Amino acid sequence: MKIAATLLMLFTLFPLRAFAQDYTQWGLPEGAKARLGKGHITGNISYSPDGTRFAMVSSIGIWIYDGHTGKELALLAGHTEGVYNVSFSPDSATLASSRNGTVHLWDANTGEHLRTFTGHTGGVYTVSFSPDGATLAGRGGDGTVHLWDANTGELLHTLSGYTGSVYSVSFSPDGSTLASSSSDKTVKLWDANTGELLHTLNEHTEDVYTVSFSPDGAILASSSSDETVRLWDANTGELLHTLNEHTGDVYTVSFSPDGSTLVSTHNYKGFYDTVHLWDANTGELLHTLSGRGNWVLAASFSPDGSTLATSGRDGKVRLWDTNTGEHFHTLSGHTDWVLGVSFSPDGSTLATGSLDYTVRLWNANTGELLHTLSGYTGSVYSVAFSPDGATLATGSLSILDGRGTDFTMRLWDTNTGALLRTLSGHVSWVESVSFSPDGATLATESGGDVRLHDANTGQHLRTLTGHTGSAYTVSFSPDGATLAGSGHGTVHLWDANTGEHLRTLNGHMGSAYSVSFSPDGVTLAGGGGDDKVYLWDTNTGALLRTFTGHTRSVESVSFSPDGATLASGSMDETVGSVYSLSFSPDGSTLAGGDGTDKVHLWDVNTGEHLRTFTGHTGGIYTVSFSPDGSTLATGSVDGTVLLWEYNNSAFPPLRSSGNADSR
Repeated sequence: MKIAATLLMLFTLFPLRAFAQDYTQWGLPEGAKARLGKGHITGNISYSPDGTRFAMVSSIGIWIYDGHTGKELALLAGHTEGVYNVSFSPDSATLASSRNGTVHLWDANTGEHLRTFTGHTGGVYTVSFSPDGATLAGRGGDGTVHLWDANTGELLHTLSGYTGSVYSVSFSPDGSTLASSSSDKTVKLWDANTGELLHTLNEHTEDVYTVSFSPDGAILASSSSDETVRLWDANTGELLHTLNEHTGDVYTVSFSPDGSTLVSTHNYKGFYDTVHLWDANTGELLHTLSGRGNWVLAASFSPDGSTLATSGRDGKVRLWDTNTGEHFHTLSGHTDWVLGVSFSPDGSTLATGSLDYTVRLWNANTGELLHTLSGYTGSVYSVAFSPDGATLATGSLSILDGRGTDFTMRLWDTNTGALLRTLSGHVSWVESVSFSPDGATLATESGGDVRLHDANTGQHLRTLTGHTGSAYTVSFSPDGATLAGSGHGTVHLWDANTGEHLRTLNGHMGSAYSVSFSPDGVTLAGGGGDDKVYLWDTNTGALLRTFTGHTRSVESVSFSPDGATLASGSMDETVGSVYSLSFSPDGSTLAGGDGTDKVHLWDVNTGEHLRTFTGHTGGIYTVSFSPDGSTLATGSVDGTVLLWEYNNSAFPPLRSSGNADSR
């Protein structure tokens, strides 16, 4: 029985009280109680030579899985940024990883960090052990290849001569030769012991991404953005075969362990991928493994050669039978940028929308993944629960195999994960979705086009006119009678029942990015590109007052539940752009996520900074309090959601009055 045939990914999360043995609690930052998602896939897959483990590169570190069960074994998070590449030593005891100018060595059994190698002045993108494990090669963006003593970290040789970045390095099976490829369209063969240049191969006409030796060392394969794979005599440098079946950039190429099969992956204009299996002796195409709608990032053979693992931009690892080309298992759990996060009205469920083309529903109390809602072929920008929590609305930009786009909004059953209906008609991506307070109507915004739909049938009720350019946000008044929409320089109010345009609120000198009703519905706040926040009377349209002080665009505005306080988020924060703001349910605390990796809590009455949460490895795109105020959820471009323990008594607010300038 082949080793990988029994791979089963165990993604069920345990209750928070039992997280001690669960991967969702590994390496958590202070104040966090769980991590949902494993970070988006950023690099390669590497099997250990003994087949017992495989390593996966993600934006938050290196995940190591059991090669027999697929169970998570360790998370290595020693790099300060995402990792590009990992490689096991020949004895499977050591793991090397590369990123941002450094190479790290880890004990592959314990996860202990052993040592750090430096020397490159640019990022180190690929690392590879020599067959005897004594030497480590690293290639980087500075146009050089470095060879280190793997035991001491001593720099042995620096190989130079390229006129572009070095993309790939590979040792011959006997360790005597090192091959490297570059953006200067060449492949170079070096004496691994002396660093002497042996051959330069010049047949490619574009960047050469990957090089790989056959197991017997006789053949060298190279892949390129010239849409070819080329096979060379590794001793003489003679070109043997050119494989021309690809229709896009060929990113990876690798031989099976017995040398009979060659795998290559290519990307067509960033929209879809295919994986090709070739007869390595004749160049005959054996199988094409379809990856439409999914950018394949890496491919790796299992040690026995019977299974091929591929990782995709959709956050999944797929396993294929190399003899038949059949796809037989999918490992999931990784995500891409988290663009939207929303709690259900009762606080029991958390919905997340991601750049990985999926929507995920999680048990907010236990962290259990309840459903993965798939079907999109593009990023999910917005998620919103209906008032009764039974339906989830999602908006997306979907790419259709490079042939066009699918600007749809979808409604899902939150109990079963079933797709209820698909709403179409927009001509741009759906940036905002909002249910009316009674749940009967759904408003969507897309590129200046605001539409109302029957939330039960999906029927298009009406299109609201008035915007002359892009629209950014739609929001219902608390009584559901009025809909506000922000756009290019203006805010519009419509009668939500008839679609009648009620009034245009002027004052902005630039785009109006966000709007928010006060809890009693009589006041509307708007923030925009002119660095100001405006308050209008919703009944008369009169401008009540203007808040100044921001020095950059105001991206978000929100009233506290009692209506006494207004918060605004802007790109003028010294810590980075403020993408999202959320009030605690009692209105006492404001949480904001910025363009770095921090979440900030402020007292909304005094403006006092209460606390900073750190731990994400990318910008915070969305923040949301649970309805009971006990948990803060943050979604990040690092592909994870962190759940933070929120205890207001730990940092009680100081009560004082703020000031506003009237106009």
